Amino acid sequence: MAKIDVGGIGIAYELLGKESDPAIALTPGGRFTMDVPGLREMADEFVKAGRRVLIYDRPNCGLSDACLLGESESEMQAEALSGLIRKLDLGPTVIAGGSGGSRVSMLAAARDPEICSHLALWWISGDPIGLMQLATYYCGEAGSLASVGGMEAVLKATSWAENFAKSEQSRAFIKAQDPEKFIAVMQKWAAAYVPSPITPVPGMTPRDFARLTMPTLVFRSGKSDLSHTRATSEWVHRLVPHSLFLDPPWNDDEWNYRSGQTMSGTEGHTLFRSWPKLVPQILDFIAG
Repeated sequence: MAKIDVGGIGIAYELLGKESDPAIALTPGGRFTMDVPGLREMADEFVKAGRRVLIYDRPNCGLSDACLLGESESEMQAEALSGLIRKLDLGPTVIAGGSGGSRVSMLAAARDPEICSHLALWWISGDPIGLMQLATYYCGEAGSLASVGGMEAVLKATSWAENFAKSEQSRAFIKAQDPEKFIAVMQKWAAAYVPSPITPVPGMTPRDFARLTMPTLVFRSGKSDLSHTRATSEWVHRLVPHSLFLDPPWNDDEWNYRSGQTMSGTEGHTLFRSWPKLVPQILDFIAG
């Protein structure tokens, strides 16, 4: 693991595979890290197929720094991703991600299209229930803790727990914030998740979607998935009309099943363990 300064933010990352191989950047969901089960296994499959793979911890995740800049957390993380790709001089890169990682991937590709050779997306968060869950989890918990117990209480936020456990900078940075200003940021970031009649993805305007001119692959979401609704994936496909729209290699209830396994604690974190199954379809897409 290495760490590099990107726009004043320390970003932890790993580059896997041969330096001469074309690059692919993988981004998980939630505030999960590059070590979340399923992501590294996915990266290893791409390496075996002759790809150089970038895995990394987004700001506010894992070993990377905490940061409160940006109109939304996802937009700030997208700028960090595009800056990281440029800082590492990877050239045009396949940008791929699921759940929160799909949102960050889209935003990065739309704001800096030159760095993105291909875009691959799955489990795109959307619709009122899914988006309100995100606002509560990412912003509501920490903001509420700050209002009750100040910044010391925020250090107990479950959504930030892994970042605080791994990054001394993050603990010190958050603890030093003014509670009122921190709450204002949480309010602003939460507002990004308000459902919109003109876009399915927080932070993505119709103009942003028009900038996604690179080859794009969208995996259809399951009917039973209220966090990443099928309607959201279909809307993204319509807004990127040249995109390839495919069924993923798992059952319709994949998200619900994995969520249940993770919440039961019987198998540890399982949300992304099927992601390596996507590799053959993504490889066929980027080879075409």
